[in-house]
Amino acid sequence: QVQLVESGGGLVQAGDSLTLSCAASGRNFGLHAMGWFRQAPGKEREFAAGIGWGGSSSSRYYTDSVKGRFTISRDNAKNTVYLQMNSLKPEDTAVYYCARAVGLRGGVSEAEYDYWGQGTQVTVSS
Repeated sequence: QVQLVESGGGLVQAGDSLTLSCAASGRNFGLHAMGWFRQAPGKEREFAAGIGWGGSSSSRYYTDSVKGRFTISRDNAKNTVYLQMNSLKPEDTAVYYCARAVGLRGGVSEAEYDYWGQGTQVTVSS
């Protein structure tokens, strides 16, 4: 059984930084891509960032609205994936979810992910 537990959310001001962590239990963490999704109040959950199984820079991808501000990374030895968020904006306010992809590369669709965390709230004040 796989469990994903997010941490690191909170209330910050615009322009601040936060780093989210997602600790995974279970086997074969390093054989799956990982992703971060987010759901703003009153909106559908959307893809934010993804990273391939090996964690190389070429395997990382982002939605346009966070490119240049967010960085996804992973430590397979610690079964943990991170989301470094810089220059936060009020529109980044959302519940952030960590998810494990079915395969090695992942994608931007929720259908490509089979395990999800409970989410962590990020609130950015103006």
